[in-house]
Amino acid sequence: MKKTFQLKVEGKNRERLLEAAKHDIRKYFKRERAKALPKGVDFWDFDCKSGYSQDSAAAVPEAGLIKSIDEIVKDGGEQFYVEVLAKPGVKAPRPQGEGDDGFDDGE
Repeated sequence: MKKTFQLKVEGKNRERLLEAAKHDIRKYFKRERAKALPKGVDFWDFDCKSGYSQDSAAAVPEAGLIKSIDEIVKDGGEQFYVEVLAKPGVKAPRPQGEGDDGFDDGE
């Protein structure tokens, strides 16, 4: 998903446009996660960017995407750009430690 969302549209409430844009972004995440995983893949990971425009977009973590949009809107932006690209993710195996299995041995 690569999209510029406008927040200033004639006859439409700015807050409603913002909530609709956030809904579209969340719906995209949900739709991508529902897709079948390729063989050898554990989960869908996402590369996210946001900014005032495509040129000024900076990488943000998935969990911070909505917060970065709120910051742009709080600063008075009339539009914002969001880029979300799904990629396959593989869980890294946990390192084997000496007795670090999460249980207390009572010692």
